[in-house]
Amino acid sequence: MGQKINPLGFRLGTTQGHHSLWFSKPKNYSEGLQEDQKIRDCIKNYVQKNMRTSSGVEGIARIEIQKRIDLIQVIIFMGFPKLLIESRPRGIEELQMTLQKEFNCVNRKLNIAVTRIGKPYGNPNILAEFIAGQLKNRVSFRKAMKKAIELTEQADTKGIQIQIAGRIDGKEIARVEWIREGRVPLQTIRAKIDYCSYTVRTIYGVLGIKIWIFLDEEIILLLVFPFYPMIVQKKTNSFWEHF
Repeated sequence: MGQKINPLGFRLGTTQGHHSLWFSKPKNYSEGLQEDQKIRDCIKNYVQKNMRTSSGVEGIARIEIQKRIDLIQVIIFMGFPKLLIESRPRGIEELQMTLQKEFNCVNRKLNIAVTRIGKPYGNPNILAEFIAGQLKNRVSFRKAMKKAIELTEQADTKGIQIQIAGRIDGKEIARVEWIREGRVPLQTIRAKIDYCSYTVRTIYGVLGIKIWIFLDEEIILLLVFPFYPMIVQKKTNSFWEHF
């Protein structure tokens, strides 16, 4: 039976970028990774405690960490940053102070910036949180998946695939259910496919949610090769100069 590779790691360096940008000596590399994981966990726990939403969606798409000798820059990409700011007006400053005390940043300054992403439900992490909230409220998994597909269609995506595994709807035997809408070309490297694996705890046990979202290839071509149209035009002009 063939096993599927992680779509994000498969496209790393082409259509996907790194979420941690820093260099380190080999002996200090593991410490840097552990520090990044602790920063991300601390931010997610803070947002989960202080951000009150009726849908249960925290809205964190990803957290990028950039490190220098004297600076740690943390960029939080959120779908609904207003909800965090309205519930805690000084939330970003409090979070920054908490992280500085937690990691004892004496020689390094720590900055936190919040960036809003366009079309939040086009991000698999936010969509997985939405489905998890529906399953916790005992909504049928089919209704939750169909509603998620409707939200994704509003974000102008080319295709989506959702998979839920576990004791679905409280059944005694665990099973896997999935649904696909549109195209999801997992073997095409130039295709921008965003992926998320999410775990949700229900009264019946743990459910695993996996989401693949396929975006437009033309947009990806301009993002990865921004000078591609200029090169094509230059080659075309030089070709006709010979006649």
